[in-house]
Amino acid sequence: MKLTAPAVWLLAVGQTLTYAALYYGFPALLPRLIAETGWSKAELALGPTLAFLVMAALTPLTGRLVDRGLGGELLIGLPLLGAIAFAGLGLTSSLWGWWGLWSVIGVAQAGSFYETCFAFLTRRLGPGARAAITHVTLVAGFAGTLAFPLGAVLGQAFGGQGALVALAGIVALVAVPVNLGGVVLLRRQERATGILAPKAAPGTLQAALRRPAFWAITGAFAAINLNHAILLTYALVLFHDLGAGPAMAVAAASCIGPAQVAGRIVLLSTEARVGTARAVIWSFAATVAAVLLLMAAGVAPVLIFAFAVMQGAGVGVMSILRPVLVAEVLGRPGFGAISGAIAVGPILASAAGPSIGAALLLSGGVPAALVACLVLAALGLAIAVGLRSARRADVKSELIR
Repeated sequence: MKLTAPAVWLLAVGQTLTYAALYYGFPALLPRLIAETGWSKAELALGPTLAFLVMAALTPLTGRLVDRGLGGELLIGLPLLGAIAFAGLGLTSSLWGWWGLWSVIGVAQAGSFYETCFAFLTRRLGPGARAAITHVTLVAGFAGTLAFPLGAVLGQAFGGQGALVALAGIVALVAVPVNLGGVVLLRRQERATGILAPKAAPGTLQAALRRPAFWAITGAFAAINLNHAILLTYALVLFHDLGAGPAMAVAAASCIGPAQVAGRIVLLSTEARVGTARAVIWSFAATVAAVLLLMAAGVAPVLIFAFAVMQGAGVGVMSILRPVLVAEVLGRPGFGAISGAIAVGPILASAAGPSIGAALLLSGGVPAALVACLVLAALGLAIAVGLRSARRADVKSELIR
């Protein structure tokens, strides 16, 4: 880790800033955008939904490109594309322009976020990638913490759409250069050591698609991504309707990021004692508890902080556990392609989150949205428990043989 530490920290900063703008920027500015543009929540939310749909369609392709050695190019070029399109959001006065630009952002997201970064690290660092991934997520967990107060400050100074342009500038002028530095350092080390990243083995993705575990992992994380997309997109709206004031709502939303980091630190401290499958179950259980706490916040609004801690901790460790679980269960050969294919379900769920959340709020209000999120978290937990039981049965079967 000593040799790769500077590169990993640079990529961690790049991921933090890219997520803060291209992912958290929309929910952080949503109330102001609704007020300033006159567009409805559903009309605005269709933009991120389109971005996630495009991202889902392209993620398997970007995974294969990482396996072919182009991960670095993706991490440099596509965040820049995303910044340009994100700046365009601040200049458009047309809903069609809003939706079209979000579709371009989806192209950028397919090669800018965790999936590409983790596949890039896994390909080049092998077993050492887990430590690198953990360090990246420890830093990038503060993306939400940065985005909500930064969005409030920039929104106050420049307005909602002006803040989008400012966030785009941060990605273009800071995130892209630090990504470039991280990629260059990792590749320089690779050349110096003479250890080349392995080529993807043919047929690994097709073999993975035939395994029930592939679909179990996809389903479990799709359920929790839909849960989190709804809760995150409408966090400020939900908190307000549950009785929290604007300052309290922003403060609680900003706690999700530190809670993600805290959850990852706990995971690191218990790594030797808690296996990946058990940790996955605990993380899903935390999201179930989070929704229950949010339901109770209607009586005691201060519980939105407890919700933020549980939701952040539960979802935060999943960003580490999913690639590790994929590598442990389905193997490392062709990891980029397999991980990219598994990501399609969760990304589609995230894509549907803003629109489904808007429909739930419109039809049944906050209670309907919370009940749906509880069902999704419980479904993910049930699948995770079933996956662990199936793996145990497979191990026993092998021992008997």
